[in-house]
Amino acid sequence: MRALVSSLRRICTASPRLLSINGVSPAQIRRDCALLYHGAALSDDRRPLTRNRRHLYHLASSSHDDTTIYALSTASGKAAIAVIRVSGPACRQIYEGLCPGTSFPKPRYATLRKLYTPHEAPSPSTLLDSGALVLHFPAPGTVTGEDVLELHVHGGPAIVRAVLAAIPKCATPGSRHRIRYAEPGEFTRRAFANNRMDLPQIEALGETLSASTEQQRKLSVRGTTSSLAARYEHWRSLLLQARGELEALIDFSEDQHFHESPAFLCRSVSRQVRQLHSQIEAHIANAMRGELLRSGISVALLGAPNAGKSSLLNRIVGRDAAIVSQEAGTTRDIVEVGVDLGGWLVKIGDMAGLRRAGLISPDIVGAVEQEGIKRAKKRALESDVVIVVHDGTTELDCEVTETAKRCVELGINVVVAVNKMDKLVDPAAFSEWRDKIQNALHVSPERIFFVSCKGDLGSSTATTDAGDSGNIKSFLQGLLDTFKDMTTALVPDSEPDPFIWQESLGATERQRVLLTECASHLDSFLTAVQSDVETEATAPSAVGSPEFELSRPLEDTHGGYGIDIVVAAESLRLAAESLARITGRGEGGDVEEVLGVVFEK
Repeated sequence: MRALVSSLRRICTASPRLLSINGVSPAQIRRDCALLYHGAALSDDRRPLTRNRRHLYHLASSSHDDTTIYALSTASGKAAIAVIRVSGPACRQIYEGLCPGTSFPKPRYATLRKLYTPHEAPSPSTLLDSGALVLHFPAPGTVTGEDVLELHVHGGPAIVRAVLAAIPKCATPGSRHRIRYAEPGEFTRRAFANNRMDLPQIEALGETLSASTEQQRKLSVRGTTSSLAARYEHWRSLLLQARGELEALIDFSEDQHFHESPAFLCRSVSRQVRQLHSQIEAHIANAMRGELLRSGISVALLGAPNAGKSSLLNRIVGRDAAIVSQEAGTTRDIVEVGVDLGGWLVKIGDMAGLRRAGLISPDIVGAVEQEGIKRAKKRALESDVVIVVHDGTTELDCEVTETAKRCVELGINVVVAVNKMDKLVDPAAFSEWRDKIQNALHVSPERIFFVSCKGDLGSSTATTDAGDSGNIKSFLQGLLDTFKDMTTALVPDSEPDPFIWQESLGATERQRVLLTECASHLDSFLTAVQSDVETEATAPSAVGSPEFELSRPLEDTHGGYGIDIVVAAESLRLAAESLARITGRGEGGDVEEVLGVVFEK
C-alpha cells in the first residue's frame, strides 16, 4: 500500500491532465489514497462539489429568474397603510396593469396613483384604491437584487384583498414572466441568492422582528451588519492559506527545494492555527452568552418554606404572581413568570420550599410536596441564576445550603437575599449573616443582599421612582449587574480591539454548532502535526537537517510523517468547510483555489 501511494502521487504530479476525471484533481486523488491508507476515506457527502455539480446547483438556484413574486409586507388586519411588495422582472408589467395610461415612477421617488382592475377600462366601478403611493426600485440595488415595486395602499382588509387579487391578473397572454404569490421567506431567499444578504444577516433579521426587550434589540441590530460574515470569511481564508502551504509540501516536496524544512513549516502553520483556535473558542463562548439574551435568563428562587420566595417574586414582577400565605408548603409546583427586567428577558421560577421529613414529624412532608421539592432542586441545577432566599429570623437551612453549594460548584451564578431585614434589630446581625453565608457558600459580598418584602407592591418595584422600600431596588440592581456580567462579551488576550467582539454575541445556535465543529477539526489538525513536529525537532542534526528531509519522499519518513501531513491538510479543509456553511457561500477551497494560494506564495 505504501508503494501504491508513492506511485500514484508521482503519476499525478507528472500527468495532472490525464487524471482530471469528472472535476476530481490529482491532489484529491493523492489525498484520498493517503486517507484510505489510514482507513479514513471520505464519504461522497463530504467531498467538495465538482464543476458539474456546482453548475447544476447554480442552475437550480437561478430557476426563479423569470418569476415575479408579490406579498403583503405589513401585518394583516385593519390599519391605516398596508405595503405590498413585488419583486421580479414583471414589475413594469404589473404597474401598467394597475395604473393604465400613467408614466412609470421615477426610481426611488414616491408617486401618487390610482389603482384599477387590470385589462379593464378605468372607471369608478373598476377603481381599487383612490390614492396609493407607488415606488419603484431598480435592480440590482434593492433588497432582493431584482426590480422591486412597492404599493402603499389604504390598509382596509377589503382594499388589500382586492389589490392582491388584481396583481396576478396583470400578466399578459404570451408573456414569459410568471406572477405568483411569494412563498414564506422567498424574498429573503432571493436576497441571499443575489448576494444582497448572507446567512448571518438573515438569521439576525428574524431575531430583529421577534425582539421584545432592549437587550434583544441590541443583539439583533449587531447581527444585521455584515461584520460577522466578514469575520467568518476571514477565518476561512486563513485556513485556506494554511492548507495551501501543506498542499505544497505534499505535492511538490519531491520536485522542488523548499527554503523551510517540513517541521519548520508545520510549526509555522500550527502557530497560526492555534491562534485562530483560541479566537474561535472565545467566539463560541460569546455565542453561548448571547443565547442568554436571545432566549432569556433562567432564574430560580431557592429557599426553605416561608422564607419569602413568593413574596420576593411578587415584588420583582410588581404584581401578585404567586400565592403568599403563612402556611408552609403553599407552593408545590414551579410557578414560571417571564418579565422584562432592565432590558433583559428573565424567566423566574418560584418553587417549593426545601425541607426534610422528620424534622418536626415523620409525615409532615407529603408525597405531593416531596415531588415539588424534587422538581425545585432540578430546576435550580438547570438555571442560569439561583436566588437563595433565607429567613433572617431563623438559622441557615441545611437542605437549602447543600443545594446552593451544588449550584456554586456547577458554576451557576448564585445571589443571596436575606429576607425580613425589618425584624433584624441588632446591627451586628447583618455582619453575622454575611459571614455565615460567605463561609457556607463562598459567595462574594457584592451578591449578598438584605431585603424586606413587607409593604405595598406598587411602592418599591423596579419601575417606580419611590424610595427604596425594603431594599428591593438595590437587590434588583445587583441582579442586573449579575446579568450584565453574564452577557458581556469575552475578549481573547491576543485581540487588540475589544469592541469587535461584541458582535460575536449575535452568533446563533446554528453558527455556534458549526464553530464547534470547526474547532474540533482544528484540534484534529494540531494532534496530527504535533507528534511529528516534536519528533523532528528533537532528532539528531544529521537526520533532522533540511537537506536530509527533502532528499527523501515524505511517505517514506519514519512514523508515517507524510500520511499525517495529508490528514492534517484534510482537517484544515473540513474546518474551512464548517466556516463556509455558516455564511452559505464558498467551500473549504477547491483545487484551483489551493494551487492559486501556492503559486501566489
